[in-house]
Amino acid sequence: MNRSALLSALLAFGSVAAAGLPSAPVGTMNQIVVHGDSLVGNLSGDSADRTVFVYLPPSYQAAKSRRYPVLYDLHGYSLTAERWVDILKAREAIDRAIAAGKAREMIVVFPDAMSVHNGSMYSSSVSTGDWETFIAHDLVSYVDGHYRTLAKRDSRGLSGHSMGGYGAFRIGMKRPDVFSVLYPMSSCCLSPRGVTPADPAVEQVKTADEAAKLQMGARTTLAASAAWAPDPQNPPFYLDLPTKAGVPDPSVIARYAANSPHAMLPQYVTSLKKYRAIQMDVGLQDTLLKDNQEMDRLLTEFSIPHSYQTYEGNHVNHIPERFEQDVLPFFSQHLEFGTGK
Repeated sequence: MNRSALLSALLAFGSVAAAGLPSAPVGTMNQIVVHGDSLVGNLSGDSADRTVFVYLPPSYQAAKSRRYPVLYDLHGYSLTAERWVDILKAREAIDRAIAAGKAREMIVVFPDAMSVHNGSMYSSSVSTGDWETFIAHDLVSYVDGHYRTLAKRDSRGLSGHSMGGYGAFRIGMKRPDVFSVLYPMSSCCLSPRGVTPADPAVEQVKTADEAAKLQMGARTTLAASAAWAPDPQNPPFYLDLPTKAGVPDPSVIARYAANSPHAMLPQYVTSLKKYRAIQMDVGLQDTLLKDNQEMDRLLTEFSIPHSYQTYEGNHVNHIPERFEQDVLPFFSQHLEFGTGK
């Protein structure tokens, strides 16, 4: 047999062999809408009907009597859930982790927290709506009511990146009755937020169209004030800014500070100690490294069991792989899976 014929034979054999191999089972990603009673009437005018993506594991359709733990994963500032799921390549990542034996089968839920100011901050405010209750009650109740979940705290986890990491810490502190495992990634907004150079320019903005043209740093000021310094008597945005005529407003700065997890943590030590497991991480080149180091120090100072990881990377460049290789295995290890696999 000449070389060309041998190569053709080998290729043909490989094709037949590959055709005979069973493909790894895959899950499904469903897009739904969840109504949030806790978001109704928010002064920002954001919809109370929220897009949510729900990953169902490979065995979900066939194993009709099986119930699954649920991971709720929160996206970062300026993203939608659709964009976040795409960045993570979430369905493919979860499928790979399960197929490789790194993750167990679970339901994973990705809610959309985009707002008129580019992000809700997962906080409770008359301006933004009560996002804490939406995540911990409205959304959890809907998922438990429409999918075969293990509807108990020991089988629920909460994770998120950047603004989502902030949300995981914030909601996690307040709702250990709902969630039992936390994994905030590269969390933003951990330390008290002061005045930024962009803040005086935000004072000149009077309409939503003008706000939409602001640079991201300036838009985060509107998002922070809507979440942490709401003012129902101050249209059009119903919030108080950290500066007035360019001069810092101590009352707003104080309200910002009260919503920083560094300041909140000492009030929620007992709650955080109820968790089955807590892990946090941040890249060594991330501008948020220092704040995350301080959060690790505070957790340690108050004897709250947790693990803290750093890695070579910035705020965004390794997030998809860490979601697949670190986040999913962590919840697979620490959530309660019942009698299923």
